[in-house]
Amino acid sequence: MRTWTGLIDSDYRPWLPVTDRTPVVSLNEGGTPLLRSAHLSAITGCDVWLKVEGANPTGSFKDRGMTVAISRAAEAGARLVICASTGNTSASAAAYAARAGLAAAVLVPRGYVAPGKLAQAVRYGARIVEIDGGFDDCLRAARDLAARHPVALVNSVGNELRLAGQRTVAYEIADALGRAPDLHCLPVGNGGNITATWQGYQAYAAAGRTTGSPRMWGFQAAGAAPLVHGAPVPAPETAATAIRVGHPATWDGALAARDESGGIIGAVTDEQIFAAYHDLAARDGVYAEPASAAGVAGLLDRHARGLLEPGRLVVVTLTGNGLKDGDAALRDAPAALRSSAAPADVARVLDLAAVTA
Repeated sequence: MRTWTGLIDSDYRPWLPVTDRTPVVSLNEGGTPLLRSAHLSAITGCDVWLKVEGANPTGSFKDRGMTVAISRAAEAGARLVICASTGNTSASAAAYAARAGLAAAVLVPRGYVAPGKLAQAVRYGARIVEIDGGFDDCLRAARDLAARHPVALVNSVGNELRLAGQRTVAYEIADALGRAPDLHCLPVGNGGNITATWQGYQAYAAAGRTTGSPRMWGFQAAGAAPLVHGAPVPAPETAATAIRVGHPATWDGALAARDESGGIIGAVTDEQIFAAYHDLAARDGVYAEPASAAGVAGLLDRHARGLLEPGRLVVVTLTGNGLKDGDAALRDAPAALRSSAAPADVARVLDLAAVTA
């Protein structure tokens, strides 16, 4: 039996910017589940699959790029890595830095990072600096520090290392399905993931590993949809904090993915996102963080408006694990699902006589 040992030591090594001299810093990322959704397939009339990136070691797709970025930072002799983050990047950077024996500093917007993500960065030993402002302010500060000091910036903006690692999700999907899907749906925040995923499909097609590439359907939260409006949003607002970005750093790459694939970048409301978030758990048994559900919300919205052709092979990226934002699950938990009782009254409270009749 072959044991999975992470992206760099897998069959995807030739596709990554590493050499024999690169020290491999890995937590066995990648190789995440690709699950068919009977529920979404039945609703849409398509064959819908979920790429569950929350199964990565720190609970998000960010680990794919971080294994490459931190490995190369270690090779270059870096002693400190720095990033700006809405949460997932900070957790991933802190974990991989710890694995490599490097110091890490993360800049996050004060009050807008899910507690689970902040807790991860704390436990991994990163120095956390909360900025009064949004993600865009954090990124400007991180880039300025990296320009003036000998530290390694590990955000995906302009970072070929991070993007190269994130492309592997497309390789895995194509290899698992035996072809590229017709559509690939995913959330869009800073723009790096849609950029890298599209580039991955292109690379596989160019190498003859697939005969085509999917249309890319990216979805932003309606209150944080600069790519939809065609202009930065100075004060983005959404409860899906992972995509609360007003000025995506990988703006051009995201638009290129949309245009080159013949796809779209659309907007969905927080209500649609949270409805999809609930159904993913209740119908498919997949607990994803709220922002992850934007791709599902967008797919359902397009279907409802008659804009989804039936019979398509569809993959939806679920970018992060629901445990990262447990507060979101409890904020609106239906009262009917939570109750208290004495031990002798449990059967009555559960109405077992009716359920088992």
